[in-house]
Order: sequence, then structure tokens, then C-alpha cells
Amino acid sequence: MKRALITGITGQDGSYLAEHLLELGYEVWGLVRGQANPHRPRIQRIAAELRFVEGDLLDQSSLVAAVDQVQPDEVYNLAAISYVPLSWQQAELTGEVTGMGVLRILEAIRIVSGIGKSGAAPAGTIRFYQASSSEMFGKVTAVPQDEDTPPRPRSPYGVAKTYGHLITRNYRESFDMFTTAGILFNHESPRRGREFVTRKISRAAARISLGLQDELRLGNLDAVRDWGFAGDYVRAMRLMLAQPEPGEYVVGTGHMHSVRDAVRIAFQTVDLDWREYVVSDPRLVRPAEVDLLCADPKKARTQLGWEPRVGFEQLIRMMVEADLERARSELRHSSAPRDVHDW
Repeated sequence: MKRALITGITGQDGSYLAEHLLELGYEVWGLVRGQANPHRPRIQRIAAELRFVEGDLLDQSSLVAAVDQVQPDEVYNLAAISYVPLSWQQAELTGEVTGMGVLRILEAIRIVSGIGKSGAAPAGTIRFYQASSSEMFGKVTAVPQDEDTPPRPRSPYGVAKTYGHLITRNYRESFDMFTTAGILFNHESPRRGREFVTRKISRAAARISLGLQDELRLGNLDAVRDWGFAGDYVRAMRLMLAQPEPGEYVVGTGHMHSVRDAVRIAFQTVDLDWREYVVSDPRLVRPAEVDLLCADPKKARTQLGWEPRVGFEQLIRMMVEADLERARSELRHSSAPRDVHDW
């Protein structure tokens, strides 16, 4: 039985990855901070099958202790401050967690594995996966983007992810450690946080259709992304660590859709005309916008044998239907107040 340690296990990706690894027979550990985590309900269904160890990406010694206690075969670093607009408001913290946090967990693996500053990793050393992001590409120099596209990040989040990506490669080249990175393009699900644009859209469509909300305010409706289903993307993560050699892989669908497309499909799902309810608010536009992201996932498809299974329209409808169920539950169990600006 393989043993995996997941940071960010209560997040969208962490919960799907934990489920996937359990299905494959793994012993799964989650790194959690000491205080109560508001996202624990995401893993409620499988909590009895998981094990937990305390640690914090801001604290090197806690990470060394966690890795030493768990003795994992694989470490998946999914933890980050991942909401891009927040990274301008908390730039320093974003750098510490999303960037330097990667260095700290790599150091923890190096120390526990007994790898010296000038020595190579022994056979059977812990394998490491870093969750890199298409936000690293930023002001893109080529369309679509692949593993060799140079980074030009346009947010503190993108800059921090770029550092995490490069330090992951550096530890592989410096210490012969098995470190790999998945450059994941936007991936969504019904478990996405309410602050992310796709979930704002699906939740608003559901609530407006039930009379719980009046309108939806969004920033740039013309921003284009390559969106896929998070449950598909965690399969790629595991496949990366199953390869004989480490490397980087772009993971995406290769298809582009605008925010406007997502809005249209979401409101069509509840038989509404989005133009009657959606307001474009310039206050919600990013300080430095990323206009066009589209993956070239050829390497993942050919070397990993990975393919996405859920299409864009199916994904948006899935999210709206889940939010409809949540909203109906609110109506059944409480006299939920009407929330005019729930965005």
C-alpha cells in the first residue's frame, strides 16, 4: 500500500485527489493546521478513511516533523492562497505560502530523506508533486501554451506560483530528487469556493432562479480561459508521480471559452436570459488582466495517457445543478434572507 501526504486536502483539488487515491488503495494523510478548518465539510464523506498530521507551510520545523511522522511515498503540494484577486491585497502572505511554502516542503523532504546539500537522492526517495498554474503564463507570448512557454505572470499569485514551479525544478536538478509539476489550467467543480468566477456564476444563476438574488456583478466578461473538471485533473497528478522520470506537464482541455460563455450556459440551465440579470462592474476587473489562456496538453496525453472526460457545458450545468440543490436546501431548512449582492 502506497502512502500519500496531501497539503491542501480540504480544498477542491485536495478532496478529489484524496478520493481518487483511496479508490486506488492508497493510505492517505492530510496536512492540516491546528485551528479549525472551515472547509472540512468537503472531506466529510471520506474523513473516516483519512489520517491527519499537523503542519503549516509557514513553519519549516512543523513540515519536517510531519513528513518524518508520515514517511510518505508521495507528497502532493496543493496548498496555496489560490484566489488571484486576493493576492494583490495580501501579496506578502501569498508569496510566503504559495511561493516559499513550496521551498519549505521540499526542504522537509530533503532533510527527512537524508539528502545532503551536495549529494544525490537515494533510491526510493519520496516523490513530490507541485501544483503549478497557468496563471504563470500571464501576458502570454504564444497560444496555446505548453511546457516550454516562458512565464510572464500578471499577479502576485502568478509570481508566487512561478517561484514554486522553478524551485521544484531546481531541487530535481540540484539533488536528483523526484520532483514534478503539473501546470494546471483552470479547473472547476461544484466544490469550488464561492469567490471564484465560475462558482459565482453557477451560484447566482441558481439563486436568481429561486428568487433569492436579484443580479450578478462580474468584471471582464470577455476574459478567455481553458476550463476543465477538477475531478479529471487529479487523475493527471497521480499519473505524473507514476512515471519512471520526473518532469513538467501542462494539463488542460485545449479548448477556450469566455466568462460570457459560462454565464450564458449557466442561465440557460435555469431557463433565464443572462442579459437581464448580469451587470459588468469595472471595479471587479483585475489590476493586470490575463486575457487569454489555452493549454496544449499534448505531452500529458501522449506520455501520461490522460484525457479529460467532462466537457465545458457539462461542467457548468453540473455546477448550477449542485447550487440549485444547495439553494433549495436553504429554503427548506431556513427562512434564508434574500441576498441582492451575493457575489
